[in-house]
Amino acid sequence: MTFLTDRPLDLAPLVARVMSPERGGVACFLGVVRDHHEGRSVKRLEYSAYAAMAEAECARVVAEAEAKWEVSVALEHRTGRLEIGDVAVAIAAAGAHRDAAFMACRYVIEQVKRRVPLWKREHYTDGSEAWVAPRPARPVVERAVDATADAPSATEHVSHTDWGV
Repeated sequence: MTFLTDRPLDLAPLVARVMSPERGGVACFLGVVRDHHEGRSVKRLEYSAYAAMAEAECARVVAEAEAKWEVSVALEHRTGRLEIGDVAVAIAAAGAHRDAAFMACRYVIEQVKRRVPLWKREHYTDGSEAWVAPRPARPVVERAVDATADAPSATEHVSHTDWGV
């Protein structure tokens, strides 16, 4: 399985890879290049990676999510030059129920941002450029899982520590 590509990302094939008759919940995440960062206008960006290590770490992250929740996960991340509006990362997670799919999808993006050796260089509209360091996720608001849903426990709580950040 290859996780890095220099080609445009398409979510549909990722969803097709994780769907099956026993999986009724599918959660997806797209990270899209935006036109600003910390008050500066962004023109485009470039992703580079230590490819061998990034591929191996992506495989570990996906395997962890699939082991932690009963889900199937597909992940792809762009490298190279990306323009505003291009998809930089795409994730699809499917499980029997929505909660596992949502949790696995969130886990994967947080771990990718935290652990995978990918570097982002932003090019600004003023002609300057800068390497951007990854940031930890904002804490997730704790919530109780709906007792009427098909979930492991009605008292389970989710917080930022569940994502490993």
